[in-house]
Amino acid sequence: MNSQYVNNRHVNKQLVNTDIISTVEFNSTGELLATGDKGGRVVVFQREQESKNQPHRRGEYNVYSTFQSHEPEFDYLKSLEIEEKINKIRWLPQQNAAYFLLSTNDKTVKLWKISERDKRPEGYNLKDEDGRIRDPATITTLRVPVLQPMDLMVEATPRRVFSNAHTYHINSISVNSDYETFMSTDDLRINLWNLEITNRSFNIVDIKPANMEELTEVITAAEFHPHQCNTFVYSSSKGSIRLCDMRASALCDNHSKFFEEPEDPSNRSFFSEIISSISDVKFSHSGRYLMTRDYLTVKIWDLNMESKPLETYQVHDYLRSKLCSLYENDCIFDKFECVWNGSDSVIMTGSYNNFFRMFDRNTKRDVTLEASRENSKPRAILKPRKVCVGGKRRKDEISVDSLDFSKKIIHTAWHPSENIIAVAATNNLYIFQDKVN
Repeated sequence: MNSQYVNNRHVNKQLVNTDIISTVEFNSTGELLATGDKGGRVVVFQREQESKNQPHRRGEYNVYSTFQSHEPEFDYLKSLEIEEKINKIRWLPQQNAAYFLLSTNDKTVKLWKISERDKRPEGYNLKDEDGRIRDPATITTLRVPVLQPMDLMVEATPRRVFSNAHTYHINSISVNSDYETFMSTDDLRINLWNLEITNRSFNIVDIKPANMEELTEVITAAEFHPHQCNTFVYSSSKGSIRLCDMRASALCDNHSKFFEEPEDPSNRSFFSEIISSISDVKFSHSGRYLMTRDYLTVKIWDLNMESKPLETYQVHDYLRSKLCSLYENDCIFDKFECVWNGSDSVIMTGSYNNFFRMFDRNTKRDVTLEASRENSKPRAILKPRKVCVGGKRRKDEISVDSLDFSKKIIHTAWHPSENIIAVAATNNLYIFQDKVN
């Protein structure tokens, strides 16, 4: 894989907490790539068009627009600070020349319009060229305003703000295939919104117990089916996945399908419940399969088989012996994401030491790759990495004891139709693509 490396702030300053990338998302064509960070900013990259001089060279991604999506707020009723950090970004399918995306922090979802302007109106009647209102007594003739060309400007404008509907932190948003509605999910509830209506949402899942002391699980992620607008799925901290049908009832507390793998009693430990919590759930593009990520594994589920997963892939099984120290440094609570490639044949997810893993579902081969400055030079080839668990360590292997747990790949994205991936490593964005001549 060839690499392109983008520093989120374009200056290699010492790492600032607000620069840490918190979400990455391609749009439906793959021409745009958006990242959100802990400082509430959204940076949109656009793919360069292929040049006629170098038809073999595919376009790289360059900054297209940067805007402040969310600001820090304060909830005076609860005396709580609301972080500006962008938790998720979801693109809407493009309907016209403009682009639309949804971004959310812990409490508020915003709909943004990103549009280009290369003309400006000139020749106003009631104001001069500087925008000042003219004295009506001086206006003796009527002018027809004309559009004059200007330098291209990319504007991001907030079109809707969906707020005041979540008591707990929003962990995911998902746009429905009807392109009229979307859902926002927090720890205990899922709300359904119409994209045109900001002051009203419908609660479609509520797992909050009457007595909060009886709380045993929380919702960790939710997503709409890619083709059926009535179907959605949500995962829980207990390692279960519930498929719901909105045609069955308005409140989908009763699921239509329940996916859970029974635990092997011989593997039971103090950490079993923590590592079985699902951090991400994704429908395949075909809508036939579900992919879930827990702490140590990625599982593929067939929607027609609830009893056990179709495939299970070990992401970093060598960490099983390190769970105690990972618990002490809070790494065991990291919420890794997972993504499909465009044809649902390969899956990708992150790990520690800036490693990320790819699994080919057809050949059953897997590879560990590293996102680092050393291999981020343009056209650099990524070499597979191996982790040595015990015994003698080979020259090209890295010992499990020397892994850096502060470097982690949580957020990744895959181009919808090509072998181009985006990998977020703290405040850096790496873009890798298939080798080209």
